[in-house]
Amino acid sequence: MGCRQTRMTRQRAVILEELCNVKTHPTADELYNIVRRRLPKISLGTVYRNLDFLEENGKIVRLGLGAIRHYDGDVAPHHHVRCIYCGRIADIAHPVHALPLDAVTAPGFAVILAVRVEFDGVCGRCAGLAGKTGEA
Repeated sequence: MGCRQTRMTRQRAVILEELCNVKTHPTADELYNIVRRRLPKISLGTVYRNLDFLEENGKIVRLGLGAIRHYDGDVAPHHHVRCIYCGRIADIAHPVHALPLDAVTAPGFAVILAVRVEFDGVCGRCAGLAGKTGEA
């Protein structure tokens, strides 16, 4: 196994900065289109590799809401909601209180390290569309 590169390259710095500047929880493809404005020659593969690196090093959070992975530049503990119609993801405005981690147990697990609460909902845009079509 070779040495893993750990320095903050210009590409990583730009990806991280752009991710932190948006509040939309973009996919890798969406972030690639944003980053290309500053780094026109960057490849999609490079964006994916750098997102993996940034996540592994605790600089970003990868969200598993829905079938497509989204990314969040805000690593502070917080929860998310996903629209069940369009897939839009937003931060929950107020903290949801959970049990302290040391109070949580599961058969076969020695320790619980983290908790993520993910909500399903309907965004305002989709709620408006649903209301016009008679769907809920």
